[in-house]
Amino acid sequence: MNTRSIARFSLTALVVLVAALLAHAMWRHYMYAPWTRDGRVRADVVRIAPDVSGLVARVAVRDNQAVKKGDLLFEIDTARYLNAVAQAEANLSAAEAAARAAGASIHAAIAGAAERKANYEMYQAQSARRQKIVGQIISTEERANAAAAANAALAGWNQAQASGKEASASQEKAIAAMQQARVALAAARLDLARTQVRAPVDGYVTNLDVRQGDYAGAGAARLALIDRHSYWIAGYFEETKLSALRVGDPVDIRLMSGGPALPGRIESIARGISDRDNPTGADLLADVNPTYNWVRLAQRVPVRIRIDDARLPDGTVLAAGMTATVIVHPRQG
Repeated sequence: MNTRSIARFSLTALVVLVAALLAHAMWRHYMYAPWTRDGRVRADVVRIAPDVSGLVARVAVRDNQAVKKGDLLFEIDTARYLNAVAQAEANLSAAEAAARAAGASIHAAIAGAAERKANYEMYQAQSARRQKIVGQIISTEERANAAAAANAALAGWNQAQASGKEASASQEKAIAAMQQARVALAAARLDLARTQVRAPVDGYVTNLDVRQGDYAGAGAARLALIDRHSYWIAGYFEETKLSALRVGDPVDIRLMSGGPALPGRIESIARGISDRDNPTGADLLADVNPTYNWVRLAQRVPVRIRIDDARLPDGTVLAAGMTATVIVHPRQG
């Protein structure tokens, strides 16, 4: 073998070796490096539904419009709820009048009881004096009449005390009715205020499904509001790569839509996923799959990644459901 053949063989072997090393490095990077193309932009979605029912009188927003917390989204017709407030105010006025009347009745009952007590004390004293007089100055009949008058006065006093207690109970009932009327008025005013459906968070109106003249039922969602401060990334990492991930590791997020990488950090790692091969049977026993696939794909585990809002590039557009590639930079130690 001449020198030229040896050189060719050596060059070929070197190229093959480099190619093998590169292939091995690429294989390890693909299999074990902490990155994934299976990332999704997620956000908190607030389902906006009216708290009261009625015809939609006005829609104040457009689909995909940015709104701030407290902005009006749409309004329910207020006629019925204004009438309810007026009715509740009238009921409260009547209850207050009844409470005042009950108070006057109890004052009258107290005054009557005081008068009956004074009469009883007077007749009781007269009867006691007559009972002490001896001889024929006062007849037995007069003594009996005096005692009977004292007993009658006592009965009248007891009746007046019972009337006072009844008046007190009527006053307590009137006060309770007045409190109920106040609560009913507060509820009617709350319903009136809830005819204006306002944004609970800063966000973007999505899937607007309400028009002027529609009937909106209480609790039926009519639009979705994306919380603009809640965007995050759900990265689905293969289980072979989880050992390289730590909470707090910095992350580069590359959206499929393009643009510069977005900064972020790992916020948490899911601690469980569904086992589709072994569902629970009808009798709550494990329903083990009798077949086994020799080629097993690594399961993917969700990892929550917080986007660093303070360092987002200008003009970045985030939409829930977008696809992203997530590259983790593990910290040393």
